[in-house]
Amino acid sequence: MGEKVAFIGVGRMGSGMVGRLMAAGHELTLFDPNPAAVAPFVERGARAATSIKAAAQGTSVVMASVPGPADAKAAASAVAEAGGARIFVDLSTSGPAAAQAIAGILAPHGIAAIDAPVSGGVKGAASGKLAIMASGPRAALEKAQPLLAELGKVFLVGEKPGLGQTVKLANNLMSAASLAIAAEAMAMGVKAGVDPAVMLDILNASSGRNSATQDKIPKHVLNRKFDFGFANALSFKDVRLCLEEAEALGVPMVVGAAVRQMLSITQQTFGKDADCTDLVRVVEQWADCEIRGAQNQE
Repeated sequence: MGEKVAFIGVGRMGSGMVGRLMAAGHELTLFDPNPAAVAPFVERGARAATSIKAAAQGTSVVMASVPGPADAKAAASAVAEAGGARIFVDLSTSGPAAAQAIAGILAPHGIAAIDAPVSGGVKGAASGKLAIMASGPRAALEKAQPLLAELGKVFLVGEKPGLGQTVKLANNLMSAASLAIAAEAMAMGVKAGVDPAVMLDILNASSGRNSATQDKIPKHVLNRKFDFGFANALSFKDVRLCLEEAEALGVPMVVGAAVRQMLSITQQTFGKDADCTDLVRVVEQWADCEIRGAQNQE
């Protein structure tokens, strides 16, 4: 028999995870500020709740996929007020400080907090191929493991609150840095007269390959769609959280600071709705060139 689960946040990532959990036979109660996001799953048998507190009542596990730390802490507070649930799983990228605060909010109510941020994007959420970085009390992790396993590969980072978040922030910093440096390198090649598709083939067979050269640029930049599906604003938020944590730990991040600036400039240039790949357009503007595939030549 499936677990009774409340799921908070049915956005681009959350909807894929909800679909996976429903397909596995779990009984879901959903809350999202946008009722239209919940409606397709209600048609498939999920229950819609009018608030986080209402969603949490009568469930043993609450999972949240929300935009940032303030949303995650607000969700945890509502779950604590509702009572009943024994485990709260934060699947968001909310940072170590938020994870520690959430654990503090829930502990007096006998609710275990697990921070389990994910990597793998919208496609990974829908296909159950996310990388899940989980930390929290061992007994709670064992209880939540079957649910998390439906979403992807689970990496147990430790029992201290926030360790999963620390690894996720490091990952997202590296991902953003890869895109920024790949954009600069590709712009240099294009400005010199190199075919960008040929250059990508060479880079991907060489030591410079990374997630940007293998995926983001060939699939979302050469075609000029800039539609990878991860918002620049979220990347900016994640890198800011990463640098704040590094500063608190006394770890210098000189390269990370430059990446944060690039993301800030991208947001200022293209707005809060910009895709993460719009960072490439900033570099193109500065270099006065376009990284464009042959089939997309004007």
